[in-house]
Amino acid sequence: MSKKRIPATRLRVQVFDSEALSRAVRGDREMIARIVVAAELASAVVTSPMTLVEAHDGRTSDSRWDWVMSRMTVPELGKDQARAARTLLAAAGMHGHKYAIDAVLAVVANAQAGEVTVYTSDVDDLERLVDPRVVVHAI
Repeated sequence: MSKKRIPATRLRVQVFDSEALSRAVRGDREMIARIVVAAELASAVVTSPMTLVEAHDGRTSDSRWDWVMSRMTVPELGKDQARAARTLLAAAGMHGHKYAIDAVLAVVANAQAGEVTVYTSDVDDLERLVDPRVVVHAI
């Protein structure tokens, strides 16, 4: 008796940049809907630790911030990821603090399995940094 293989569901991952995360924390309906639908579909919403720092706005309540953070995956980063970000910047002919957080976010996006979409207000820079398989979506 042979076992039937059930096709694996394709994993979908949404990666939020600072603007996407800020909008979610401020209650933007589109970004909140993305988070809610991701939870319903058991897909991931991911960002980088640096993006958390960049997006934090002292005017937003802790409860709203905590709600969004409870639904996000934030991978730990170390020297290897910093080296990868530096390599991405060099390959794209970019350097400096202006692009550092985008490069780290690109490393996070590139490390995700499945269908990956980055939601960003900085399409041009992120398209230069992410793998071709990663979709960059303007918000």
